[in-house]
Amino acid sequence: MTGLVALATTLVVSVAAPVFAAGTWNEVGSDRADPLTESQGLTSVEVPAGSPNRYTGLGTIPADVRGRGWNHVGDPDASYDGHYVEPYQRDSGNTKMFRVQAPDGSWSEYVHTLGAGEALNNSWAAISPDGQWMLSGEYGTMNRFLVLPTPGVNPATSPSADLPQVATVTLDHPVRDVQGCDFSGPTTLLCSSDDPDGALFGVTKPLFQVDLSAEPNGTADVSGHVTALRQLPLRSSCSGTFEAEGIDYDRRTGTLRVIVVSPGFCVLTDSKTYRFTRG
Repeated sequence: MTGLVALATTLVVSVAAPVFAAGTWNEVGSDRADPLTESQGLTSVEVPAGSPNRYTGLGTIPADVRGRGWNHVGDPDASYDGHYVEPYQRDSGNTKMFRVQAPDGSWSEYVHTLGAGEALNNSWAAISPDGQWMLSGEYGTMNRFLVLPTPGVNPATSPSADLPQVATVTLDHPVRDVQGCDFSGPTTLLCSSDDPDGALFGVTKPLFQVDLSAEPNGTADVSGHVTALRQLPLRSSCSGTFEAEGIDYDRRTGTLRVIVVSPGFCVLTDSKTYRFTRG
């Protein structure tokens, strides 16, 4: 019986766990993540020069936005010309919302109507390096990312018109509970997952990479090859369930940052934004 159990375990691991890319990203430091204002997502902003990093959390949702039912904000991103995009969801309905701040400081809102089979949640946004296309993700176990024109940047978008899905990234390996993705190159994404199970990658809370078959162009679907990189740090004075959150790649410094929220009471004291550099 012991031999059969060992064989079964070996078979399960060989199917469920992709090969890890050893030493790809090394932890180099961390900063405390405020549970109210830095617990959902983050992004670096290149324009104008010297702009501070931006964060999202429960406490960053404006009162008027929350009053209209948009009670959850996800992982934001910023285009390379300085447009800043926050993804929002609400508890019911058939729409998602992307709130955009232009480089001049003005805000506008772009609403996306759900397509057939599309989940209501709006966990993250990742803007392509050319600025024209934005990837978006759904929570749960998924084998795709959505491609939309970048609101406020792509000239085909308008706050008065529905923001459409124009293409799909089809993944070659399922992913679960993705909390954020960011482009590290024209066809490369780095993503953080809050996967609590570990069956897909052999570990819980993985960092993974997606290599696209082509740059998103809004007219054709592309495929994405998924590679597990490592487990995100899970350290706290409290025991319990951690929550992996948003991700940012700063191309100016080559620094990757990921938020991990601590369990229990320690959400207030030792939640962290971890910093990584390529090994």
